[in-house]
Amino acid sequence: MGKRVLLIGQGGREHALAWKIAQSPVLEKLYAAPGNPGMEELCQCIPIPATDVKSLLDFALQEKIDLTVVGPEAPLMEGIVDLFEEHGLTIFGPTSAAARLEGSKVFTKNLLQKYGIPTAKYDVFDDIELAREHLKTYTDYGKAVVVKADGLAAGKGVVVAADYQEASRALDAIMKDKEFGKAGEQVVIEECLFGQEVSFFAISDGSNFVSLLSAQDHKQVFDDDKGPNTGGMGAYCRPPIYTPDLHQEVVDQVIAPVIKAMAAEGTPYRGVLYAGLMITEAGPKVLEFNARFGDPETQVLMPMIKSDILPLLEAAAKGKLGEQEVELESGTCICVVLAAGGYPGAYQKGKEIKGLDSLDPDTLVFHAGTSKKNHTFYTNGGRVLAVVRRGNDMKNLIDQVYQEVEKISFDDMHYRRDIGRKALGGRI
Repeated sequence: MGKRVLLIGQGGREHALAWKIAQSPVLEKLYAAPGNPGMEELCQCIPIPATDVKSLLDFALQEKIDLTVVGPEAPLMEGIVDLFEEHGLTIFGPTSAAARLEGSKVFTKNLLQKYGIPTAKYDVFDDIELAREHLKTYTDYGKAVVVKADGLAAGKGVVVAADYQEASRALDAIMKDKEFGKAGEQVVIEECLFGQEVSFFAISDGSNFVSLLSAQDHKQVFDDDKGPNTGGMGAYCRPPIYTPDLHQEVVDQVIAPVIKAMAAEGTPYRGVLYAGLMITEAGPKVLEFNARFGDPETQVLMPMIKSDILPLLEAAAKGKLGEQEVELESGTCICVVLAAGGYPGAYQKGKEIKGLDSLDPDTLVFHAGTSKKNHTFYTNGGRVLAVVRRGNDMKNLIDQVYQEVEKISFDDMHYRRDIGRKALGGRI
């Protein structure tokens, strides 16, 4: 008998995970809750929201699920791993205590400081006036300053402020106006780091870990990193700045120490560890950790994993990663996100998507925000599709992915036209 797997989530990240898991020779049945229309050829979609942890537990018990894989962060923070494990189920992801690496910036900064893991200089405040006064230790000297809400804020709780007025407005939004609710009860104020941002992914079983790949995301909505932050407008893996020497620094100074620190704190970290790093002149420094695969980074990571991913995820969940190795593809991979006009602000849904049947067979398309009616796909979210190509030459790959993007259309479709340029030495 093969493995019965439940994948939780509904975005492009989960479509990419489903695509990879579905290739496993040891898979018997794959379910996705709730999944999306693009995933229906790969798995059976179950209409249970990702945050309805009790219904997900009941389903997993009823269907005798061998392994549950959690995509988004919200169910992790709500304790889905704790609940499943209490009922004897194997689940890939950190416990709610370990997921604080993403869920609480105060927890993470204090942990990094305690164990000497490189990060930006910082202070923590729960009083808005004291926080406002502290801003001046940066802005009075012409320095930019970073203001962060402690908790989850859908990627919008971090402001890099050029001056006091901007930083003070960020404090008002977080602490006074409570734009992010309880996430803003405390703030982290930290120095602004300069360099190139890189993400690195590893899988941990609480004591051992396996390195995956580095990637660079493109957060801002417009070319040349202009405009407001989004969930991510595209990504590519193996950025040239991430050299073998830098990788060794990241492993020795960040990944291994934080996994050891979490175990020492009594909250061993099992799952994927996503380190957001700034590569400064002084070396890599931690900007943040995420307790799950990134989106859209997963869309370029999954095509680069040559090994069967299912035994890897199961071994990590069971604390037996020491027996596993991962084989990676050569070359690189790139993804361009097609978004609805107006995103990340107000946008319309229900626009017919054309051209998906005209793509090259080597092109992957992962659905993020789509609906389906009478065999036709329609837009149903801010980020709609991710168009993905894998190959060996980055310049050719960029040309190929944009040729494919141009075959797809829907009303008000928007995408960045500079994804991957930084890999060629271009300015982003």
